Amino acid sequence: MPSIFSRIIAGELPGTFVWKDARAVAFLSIAPMMPGHTLVVPREEVDHWIDLDPELAAHLFNVARHIGRAQALEWKPRRIGMLIVGEEVPHTHLHVVPINNPGELTFAHADPNPGAAALDDAARRLRARLRELGCGEVSD
Repeated sequence: MPSIFSRIIAGELPGTFVWKDARAVAFLSIAPMMPGHTLVVPREEVDHWIDLDPELAAHLFNVARHIGRAQALEWKPRRIGMLIVGEEVPHTHLHVVPINNPGELTFAHADPNPGAAALDDAARRLRARLRELGCGEVSD
């Protein structure tokens, strides 16, 4: 059975995408720790990140780097945090989160209901920054 992320990628479930390429996508978290919290997900279903093909792992990290640079420009946090946990969905994904202190990088801090308008606004802002950075894989 496809993971929830595969269903989002396939368009069966809604997702607020900011990046799409042949190997990976990035979309906003529906329970963001901070505005702009983005998940970088391989199109291929790989349960555990340690099982990723090395080239795919490098590609995901590079996409996360682009997302993080755009977040840094837009929200001007002290740092961009990244988590790879994998307990909540059995499909590798990188959480890329603008933070001002380490205490903000926790699921306990997540907003369980950010609202569609807040997600759309964060996506619009993030896409604009990705374009400003010259990223060619920005998705509307």
